[in-house]
Amino acid sequence: MKYFLVFVAALNAADPAAFPTAEIKSSTITAKLYLPDPQNGYYRGTRFDWSGNTYSLKTKNHEYFGQWFPKYDPNLHDAIMGPVEEFKTVEGGLGYELAKPGETFVRIGVGVVRKPDNQPYQAFKTYEIVHHGKWQVKRRTDRITFIHDLVGPNGYAYRYTKTMRLVKGQPQMVIEHSLQNTGTKRIQAQQYNHNFFMMDGQPSGPDNMVKFPFDLHPVKAFTGDVGKTKGGEVHYSRPLELGQSVYGEFDGFGKTAADYDIRMEHAKAGAGVRIRGDQPLAKVVYWSIKTTFCPEPYIDIDVEPGKTMQWKYTYDFYDLPK
Repeated sequence: MKYFLVFVAALNAADPAAFPTAEIKSSTITAKLYLPDPQNGYYRGTRFDWSGNTYSLKTKNHEYFGQWFPKYDPNLHDAIMGPVEEFKTVEGGLGYELAKPGETFVRIGVGVVRKPDNQPYQAFKTYEIVHHGKWQVKRRTDRITFIHDLVGPNGYAYRYTKTMRLVKGQPQMVIEHSLQNTGTKRIQAQQYNHNFFMMDGQPSGPDNMVKFPFDLHPVKAFTGDVGKTKGGEVHYSRPLELGQSVYGEFDGFGKTAADYDIRMEHAKAGAGVRIRGDQPLAKVVYWSIKTTFCPEPYIDIDVEPGKTMQWKYTYDFYDLPK
């Protein structure tokens, strides 16, 4: 345990003062975020939505996020923290299959990016951003709203709005989304939250438990013998070592939003969080390394031209009984 805490402290961390940041507070939660900025932003990759990059969320007794990766570079695909989100299409981006090498396609929450060749889209590759669109950030004491307006190629255009709001008097955060299709082409994608939790900096292992309200049926079962499923629960047979990972994809969920209800707990930290969505699940992925554990719940996005889709996720933070 001592070695792990030294490892976390020794991560190649960046100074928050070097980047645009914001803070939101309630009586029970203080959250600190990096802001979208094409020139000076903490995250400038092309995988994740640039809004909602939360490097710290503290309740009275616990810290829920932080730097889980060993090396920081603003252009790394996953050098990002907190309840961060990605929009995925079958091809990887809106219009990717239509674009010829040198032409462009759209990554929602990122911008218009260039397709360099005829290779399939690579999720972990950082592509050249040709046009960032327009970001607006509106702040209040207990909430922050991000607005991204973008006009892309092949009829794709949108206004994407995300509000992260702390609920008065409760250890609760709500993430509210709106995607308005301002173009002429239908927007179809899946969106998920990666949920990079690292409760009080404790390592992943037998002290972790993740519970879903349905039995997990493997589509891609965990490899190795560390990650285990039992009914709707994920457990670990032993602590993860540096360089090891747990990955699996599961179904078993129903067609209503009732199954988007996930509990994550860490017994050593004494902390837990309940995550609920108001849309049906489309896919469930689970991924973990020594420094973070991450259920990744997917939903379907389908917005016709001129229409708007809205959805939200609710996070309830709590202490475990002593």
